[in-house]
Amino acid sequence: MFFSSSFHWLPPPAPTLSLLLSVACNDLVAAGSDRKPNALVQVAVIDPHKQHLVTHACTEIVEANKDPLFLTGMTFPPEHSASPETLVKLSVYDAKEKGQESSSFLGTATFSVGDLLRAKDEQLTLGLRSSDGVCTAGTVVVSRLKMGEMEEVDVDHIATDIPPQKCPLVCETVSCVDKENNPLTGPVFKNPVCKVYRFQTVDSKWMLVREQMEECTLSFSIPKQLLSLYIQEDMSRVQDLRQLGELSPHWDNLRKEVMTRYGGIITSYQEILAELEKITGRSFKPSCCKAQKSLEFIPINLHTQRMMVTCPRKTDALYDIVTVGAPAAHFQGFKCGGLQRLLSRYEVEKKSFSTAYQCIYYSPEHTAKAQEVLSTMSLLQPLITSLADQLLQAAQEHSSPGIKDALKHLSDKTEQFVHTLKDELVKSALLALHAAQPGYVSKNQKETPAQSGQHQGHSHQRGDKNQSPVQGLPGHSPALSVTEGTVVCNNVEGSQTTTKGEGGPLPLKHQDSIPHHKEYDEEEWDRVWANVAKCLNCVIAMVDKLQEDDNSKQEKVPEQQLADVITSHNPGDWKEQLCPLVTRLKECVMEVVEKAKKAMTFVLLQEAACSIPQGFLLQQRRDVVFSQALAALACGFVMRLYAGMQDEGFLRQLHLVGLVVQFESLLSTYSEEIGMLEDMEVGISDLQRVVFKITEAKTDDLSDLQPLVCGRRDHFTIEVPLPRLVFQTLPEEMKEGKPVRVFPVLFNVGINEQQTIAERFGDISLQERINQKNFEILEAYYKSLSEKVSLECLPCFQTQTDIKELLETLGQNVVTKKRKNVEILWIAGTICRRLNGIRFTSCKSAKDRTSMSVTLEQCALLRDEHQLSKDFFIRALDCMRREGCRIENVQKNIKCRKYAFNMLQLMAFPKCYRPPEGTYGKADS
Repeated sequence: MFFSSSFHWLPPPAPTLSLLLSVACNDLVAAGSDRKPNALVQVAVIDPHKQHLVTHACTEIVEANKDPLFLTGMTFPPEHSASPETLVKLSVYDAKEKGQESSSFLGTATFSVGDLLRAKDEQLTLGLRSSDGVCTAGTVVVSRLKMGEMEEVDVDHIATDIPPQKCPLVCETVSCVDKENNPLTGPVFKNPVCKVYRFQTVDSKWMLVREQMEECTLSFSIPKQLLSLYIQEDMSRVQDLRQLGELSPHWDNLRKEVMTRYGGIITSYQEILAELEKITGRSFKPSCCKAQKSLEFIPINLHTQRMMVTCPRKTDALYDIVTVGAPAAHFQGFKCGGLQRLLSRYEVEKKSFSTAYQCIYYSPEHTAKAQEVLSTMSLLQPLITSLADQLLQAAQEHSSPGIKDALKHLSDKTEQFVHTLKDELVKSALLALHAAQPGYVSKNQKETPAQSGQHQGHSHQRGDKNQSPVQGLPGHSPALSVTEGTVVCNNVEGSQTTTKGEGGPLPLKHQDSIPHHKEYDEEEWDRVWANVAKCLNCVIAMVDKLQEDDNSKQEKVPEQQLADVITSHNPGDWKEQLCPLVTRLKECVMEVVEKAKKAMTFVLLQEAACSIPQGFLLQQRRDVVFSQALAALACGFVMRLYAGMQDEGFLRQLHLVGLVVQFESLLSTYSEEIGMLEDMEVGISDLQRVVFKITEAKTDDLSDLQPLVCGRRDHFTIEVPLPRLVFQTLPEEMKEGKPVRVFPVLFNVGINEQQTIAERFGDISLQERINQKNFEILEAYYKSLSEKVSLECLPCFQTQTDIKELLETLGQNVVTKKRKNVEILWIAGTICRRLNGIRFTSCKSAKDRTSMSVTLEQCALLRDEHQLSKDFFIRALDCMRREGCRIENVQKNIKCRKYAFNMLQLMAFPKCYRPPEGTYGKADS
């Protein structure tokens, strides 16, 4: 929860006439019958210039009441903005059944906006003209209703004898003028749909509630940026493989096969990106397109939903949620399961692949480490070069403060660089690469050629038996060669030099199937990266010497000669003395980068080689799932950031700890939805590799406020630009570019009939494991938050339950064996809001089950935080489900205002997740 404000980050556009109209009827007469009508009102706008009618909105049905009070409001869509000349037509119908399909016309009335504004109390009473032109159908009362004004209403006038599943308190709107007056949301959120309600509180007061649902342009922009980065990364990988140099035929063939596979992925991604670039104007993917290949990177039905509550004597409150279809590879299908199962099976089988392809098996940790080293080097090497140049520039200017500052930053980054490369994986990978080069002959091959095939994971090229590889010797330059009769022997215990004829070779020892070859001097790599540290020490010592000499000269020179010394001093002296040392440092860094890059590329080559073809297919699947999850995350982060810019506690939490990101899933653990859940679990877990960085926009133009993605598969950064004036209000840490972390958690509870089958006859261990694992992550986040940030910074709620107590209750529910234990979802959602987190809700398409969950959560918030009357809870719930934003979401997706449920399915649903009668039926989802 957070509070609204009138804070505008950019000057708002010229104001437009904003109207919210409520509707009531009196003395309605049902044609040809003594029964009371089931009334509904259709609202249409008549364009004064084109003179054509545009159906605009429709109220809910109020059953069996001749004096229905709809408390209905409407605002005007952007294409039909309100003006005094605007004509509004109200048509009243009698709905004989639950739906609106079979209804009879009662009467109509027309008025202009100008007449309403000029009327006393801004209220008009109009006679309803029946189809025969006689005013006997009753009257309609139209009033202007202002958000934030709590007028008293005659409660008795509302039909309290209406069946509990009906709620006559919906205020219908399809656009929100207030939202459009905030231009900051322009580049990210669009096509708002609004619904406004008025509900009674326990003390007989009235609250106004507004739902607002919007699409997000990030649905397409994030996946397109991500595809470009995937293509760029894979093309770079292909280039790195080419630069490995000459390899033996076996390894060269593997390299060619891997490069061919990468080429296939690059071509496929380029084709998909080209198709996406052709799409203009769309900002969401409907659920009916979830299995379309050209759209597989796009999240399904991604929308934001905000509920704003205005209550007497209380600050306005906002509650946000993001709804999205389960991030999963729907096009590829789930016949063999999802990512979690496929990856587990793949890791088990990869060891046999490595034997078949004569590769070295590297664990996922080794592969991740190799990617990390490559990523760190690509970041630090240009940074070290730039800082070295800054040091020389400061030396040329003879600036002591400048030199100290540049040297400090250079030392920090160089030490980080050296620490990254001080890893046994780099050394052992260089060994393996050396063995894969043509002409390599091991000591074992020389003496017993038959033994050459016994070393698992390598194919050695036959060659001249007298040939000896070029190696570096201790204490010498790596460029120097070993004499023909010398072999460097390395084993686990240590290193020693033996000459030909002085005894047999020491036994070759293996550790984690990574080879240790006798011909290669393992200490060479230690010397290479240690040279970087030595060069840095030389630079530091020279700087200290130069500054000491300069200080001593100034102290010894008599005052009368000091001016002459300063004048005659050549500022270039410092640069001339530092330049060779700095140049050597940069050369050593480049040498290290070149060797380490080849070594890590060779690790990834072997990972890719023993992954053919399954590993590449899994990588593509993972790319698809991650793209959908990342687009949803970016949407939620931007929404939460925009809303919390004036909350100092929130901003402090943002840069000190980060944000918890809670995904609620309603997927079952049966049939293909198991695969969806397995995909979703991996995709959401991969979001841990994402950080956000708040940047200052180049200009205040809305096009410069679009978030940007950079990075590679092992680490992505999303830059969120803010206008200059807004950026200046951020904490210094965030203005300096400190990244903001996110902590994704997933809780799943299936609620449909398939989950009933899974619970009685199947297996729900996947759901149990996911909930337990993510509870531990959430608990750890709260512990970190409470240590670094005062809990007083968190939002205040009427419900006084302590967060720690809520966590204990959640932990108990997670381990409790209870069917369809939706309390897990309720408590996790409550904790997320209490922790200033970002809330997501998902099912297969974010359309049907998601709608039931979102509306239930909204009504629960109204009950717990805003004292919604118990008598109104079910009516409010049905009202939101029947006429709220979620039924509009269904319409947008499948062009039908029916939730895709049948009666048999709903019997298996928990009661609070069942839609009102007349709102569901057979529909293509």
